[in-house]
Amino acid sequence: QVALQFPDELLADAVQVAGELEAATAAEMFVLGDTTYGSCCVDEVAAEHVGAEAVLHYGPACLSPCRKLPVLHIFGQQPLDVGRCAEAFRELYPEQQSRVVVLSDVVYAHAMGELEQQLRPEYPNIIFSRLVWGDPPGPPVPGEEWKFGRQFLVEAAGGLQDYAMFYVGAEGLALTSFMLTWNRCPFSSFNPTTGCGRRETLNVNRALMRRLYLVERARDASVVGILVGTLGVAGYLSVLQHLRELLARAGKRSYTLAVGKPNPAKLANFPEVDVFVLVACAQNSLLDSSDFYRPVVTPYELELACNPAREWTGNYLTDFRDLLPGACAHVELPPAIPAEEAVPDVSLISGKMRAAHLCGPPSSQLPPSTALACRDQTRALAEISPAASFLESRSWRGLEQQLGQTLVSKAVQGRRGIAIAYEDEGCEQP
Repeated sequence: QVALQFPDELLADAVQVAGELEAATAAEMFVLGDTTYGSCCVDEVAAEHVGAEAVLHYGPACLSPCRKLPVLHIFGQQPLDVGRCAEAFRELYPEQQSRVVVLSDVVYAHAMGELEQQLRPEYPNIIFSRLVWGDPPGPPVPGEEWKFGRQFLVEAAGGLQDYAMFYVGAEGLALTSFMLTWNRCPFSSFNPTTGCGRRETLNVNRALMRRLYLVERARDASVVGILVGTLGVAGYLSVLQHLRELLARAGKRSYTLAVGKPNPAKLANFPEVDVFVLVACAQNSLLDSSDFYRPVVTPYELELACNPAREWTGNYLTDFRDLLPGACAHVELPPAIPAEEAVPDVSLISGKMRAAHLCGPPSSQLPPSTALACRDQTRALAEISPAASFLESRSWRGLEQQLGQTLVSKAVQGRRGIAIAYEDEGCEQP
């Protein structure tokens, strides 16, 4: 039993592909479409519902490692004018001794070998990345980069900061994630659709300023909603627990929400939440929340806001697994600081004073409640739950039972038609 996962734009070919695979392999095929979260991630949950033993993932992919099932990626092959791409590269990097790392979207990976044959004789210091899936097989090699499903080896003494980046693909989440992560490297790109190359300089600075502003919003927040944006990427349960402990130590109340693909209408149903943190793959975690009622941050930005030991070094992390214990970028929380010894902090947004102390381990806190509370208990809960306090301040709190107070009557037929002219209303004659 094999699950075939297609993005929306490829669903028209799903029936034919499944039929040919069943005839060739004698295996039972199931087509997965319209996944709950981003289509670039493998939907292991839907595959397990049909008892699949493997997943074939079609279309663009973030190459995030999965937890259980074996996965085969079929990226597809979009057309690429290799000659025009090489010409754009020469225009952007006229110096033949330039140190450049070539990255590409997965749908253009099939043409990178031909591009390398054209550029390698002219540019001896060029490096072509290759697509990989999963975690490194052993300890990291000095100078080796293994991120976002790309692997390449940097041989310069100064490291990656001595290199420029050349990306083959259209503007999108993948390029934004690359530019934020390797923000010390100048970026250029070639869009195969338009056939134009350009330097990417200003966008990353504006994006970084926006992300750092969201970090300050997270520092001011007292109620944080943890959005589950993936159920298939390895380590998502560990990072959920890590964020809950981090928020509890920082004195913030957290609520875990699974709402599928986030949008402004869904998250507007939780006005008591001050800021949301999205746990998703490296590409989908950078959500543009400018149209949302509340801002949406990444796990790394929440760590910058709540962990005093985490300092901004210029390196941006979009893979949440880098924050877990044992990872290369993990930072332990410092010991608890009593409230009377804490140094007051000033918000850069509101200008108000805010607490900056760390509480003890979560085990010393009151256990989080997952049960529904009756209306007469909201006042007691308001002392420990900001959400209950917000609910108490509302003028309308939902339907009330009023047992025995409503007269019993037979159902009657209501009005029919549209509001401008019901059927039982007379029409005025002109």
